Amino acid sequence: MTIKKNMILLFLAVMISIAPLIMNPKAEYGGADGAAEEMITQIRPDYQPWFSSIWEPPSGEIESLLFALQAGLGAGIIGYYMGYSRGKKNHAKVTNL
Repeated sequence: MTIKKNMILLFLAVMISIAPLIMNPKAEYGGADGAAEEMITQIRPDYQPWFSSIWEPPSGEIESLLFALQAGLGAGIIGYYMGYSRGKKNHAKVTNL
């Protein structure tokens, strides 16, 4: 039963991820940074940023890779903590029986 439920959840996650691409294939999916910069330059064309980045990745692909690594690491830490907490709670239930 658990494998079937997991497969259904995986299928739904994939469909939720793919649905916007299928429904609107011509849309451009950009980041919030680019949209914010564009809006600021529309409001105040003479705006100068207060500071610049310490290090700029050499390409957009590397920037995406670093973002994905950061997201994966964060998800791994949160998942580990949740699994550890649940295992600790289940172990306490078993030993108290």
